Amino acid sequence: MPYFLALLLTISLYSTAVFANAPASCDNNTDCIEVGRWDLGFSLGYGNKSNPLKDYKDIPIYVVPTLAYYGNSWFFDNGNIGYTLAEGENYTVNMVTTFSHDSAFFHRWDPSNIFLLSGSGNQSATSSIGATMSTKSIVEPVIGELENRNFTYLGGDEAFIYTRFGIVHASVAHDILDVHGGLESKLKWFYNIPLDKWNFEFAAVLDWKSDEVVDYYYGVRPSESLYWNQAYQAESALNKSIEFTGQYVLTENWNLLLVARYTDIADAIVDSPLVDKDYTSTYFVGAAYRF
Repeated sequence: MPYFLALLLTISLYSTAVFANAPASCDNNTDCIEVGRWDLGFSLGYGNKSNPLKDYKDIPIYVVPTLAYYGNSWFFDNGNIGYTLAEGENYTVNMVTTFSHDSAFFHRWDPSNIFLLSGSGNQSATSSIGATMSTKSIVEPVIGELENRNFTYLGGDEAFIYTRFGIVHASVAHDILDVHGGLESKLKWFYNIPLDKWNFEFAAVLDWKSDEVVDYYYGVRPSESLYWNQAYQAESALNKSIEFTGQYVLTENWNLLLVARYTDIADAIVDSPLVDKDYTSTYFVGAAYRF
């Protein structure tokens, strides 16, 4: 992935499941959550989440809330609910629910935008696509007003493997609300480097989506365009991402925060007439407060 340039900043606030169960030390205390205690906080700053959809605006980021609780087995983490099935010195296996992320590009106030990198703004997420369709030698058929692409919850299993070379996270999840009936799977490696008051985290992610997921969000309905409904046939897709999170401890409650993410969108999605970029990037710079 040599062309991944941009960076993101969500993982340290929202991948708390790893550090709550990991055998690593909490001396740097930017990510650890004490068992049996609510973890409440928010981040204030500025950032942006680019939108790869045609005629849809980017999502500004001003406030990032965090809300998590970990018991001995059950946990709640920014809207995700899970149960630890097994754990040992070098691994953890959870049953977990999580948000869908593709719906966030269609809806400004999608839960994924609120809990992952949200902000305020009054732009609308409704759009009519064909108005600015790119033209080559011929004018492409116009796409009418889009039908809703709804949010859904995914449920499945995940595993964390703790090694001296970082943490490996693997997950498989299915649409439990039967919105699209699809399957998603993710493989993520991340490495944490604490240096005095600094904490750096680097990550690489492979995110696979079944053809049902791709078709529901990026396919074209007959009511939107009969031509594109036949011309574009959705297939399973593999997105690739790199992520960076940097934190600097100011006080017991305040941290400076820098987050960046770059996602290379799979060709199977980029080929959709709804999409006009082959990447999406997110960044955020601000201050984080934990109660």
